[in-house]
Amino acid sequence: MLLSTTSVFTQQTNNMQEKNPLLCDPKSGMCEMPEADTASQVNTLSTEKVLKIIYFTDPICSSCWGIEPQLRRLKLEYGDFLSIEYRMGGLLPDWSYNSGGISKPSDVAHHWDEVSAYYQMPIDGDVWLEDPLHSSYPPSIAFKAAELQDHDLAINFLREMREMVFLRKKNIARWENIEEAAKKTGLDILKLKSDFESSAEMLFKEDLELARKLGVRGFPTLFFIDTNGNKEIIYGSQPYEKYVQAIQKIVPSLHKKSYSTEWEYLFSAYPTLTLREFSELSGKSTNESNVLLEKLTTEGQLEKFSTKNGALWKIIK
Repeated sequence: MLLSTTSVFTQQTNNMQEKNPLLCDPKSGMCEMPEADTASQVNTLSTEKVLKIIYFTDPICSSCWGIEPQLRRLKLEYGDFLSIEYRMGGLLPDWSYNSGGISKPSDVAHHWDEVSAYYQMPIDGDVWLEDPLHSSYPPSIAFKAAELQDHDLAINFLREMREMVFLRKKNIARWENIEEAAKKTGLDILKLKSDFESSAEMLFKEDLELARKLGVRGFPTLFFIDTNGNKEIIYGSQPYEKYVQAIQKIVPSLHKKSYSTEWEYLFSAYPTLTLREFSELSGKSTNESNVLLEKLTTEGQLEKFSTKNGALWKIIK
C-alpha cells in the first residue's frame, strides 16, 4: 500500500518550483531546497552533553547516505560528548513540480548511479525505474513515529529504510516496507502505525517549520551547538576533518576518544557496513578493506549483499 501525503504540506510543495532537491550536487555535497529563508540565530538547546548536533536529513537524501561513514566515525570518537538530533527535511513532497532536469521518477535513476560512484557508497538507482517512490514524506513521518518509542531504535530504523531504498530497491513509501524495517529494528508495529497516523505527522510538520526558520537550504545540514548557544554549521557532504574542525572551534577542550579498529568491534558497533564505511572506521585503505571483508566473507564470518554499484557486509551471528 502506498501511503499518501496530506494537505497540511501543500505549501511545502508549492514552494518547490525552481530547484529540484532530488538533483543533488556531488561537488557541494548538498541536496538543495529552493528559496529557504535565512536565520538570524539558533536558540540554545538543552542537552546533558557538551555538544548537540541538529542534523537535517531525509530518508531518500543521497548526499546524506554519502556522509554515513563520517557520521558513524563521529559517533565512535565523540559520542560520549555529543548528542545528535535528527530532523526530517521533506525532500520529496510529491511529483507536482518539474525542475532541474528531473520531472519524473525515472529521471532520478541515472543521477543516483552517478552519485553512488562519487561518494563511493552503494546506491542502485533502478528503484526509480522498478518501484518509484511518490514521496519521501511517509518514511519521514514513520521516523518521527519511531522516535516516540526509542531514539536509538529510530536511528536503526532510519538506517534500515535507507539500506532498503538505496541497495535493495524497495519503495519505502509503502507501508509493508516501512513495517518490515520496523520489525527488523525491534519497534512495536501497532504503536508505530498508531503514531504514524496521529501525532507523528505533526512532529514532522514541526521539523519542516524549524528547517524554514533556521534557513536550511538543503541536506545534509548539521548545526553544531554548545550549551551556550555557540554554533558552527556544516552544509553538505564534507570530509571527516571538517566535522572535527567544527567541534574544536566551539569546544576546543573536547578530545576524541580512541576506539578499536578491529573488524569484530566495528561490526559490533554497526552490524552492517559498506566498503567506504569500513575503510573510514578502520583507517585501512579501500583496497586493504576490500581484501579483508572478502576474506571474512569467504570464511563465513560476514554476509555480503551485492548491488550493481557496491556492496554491504553484515556480521553473521
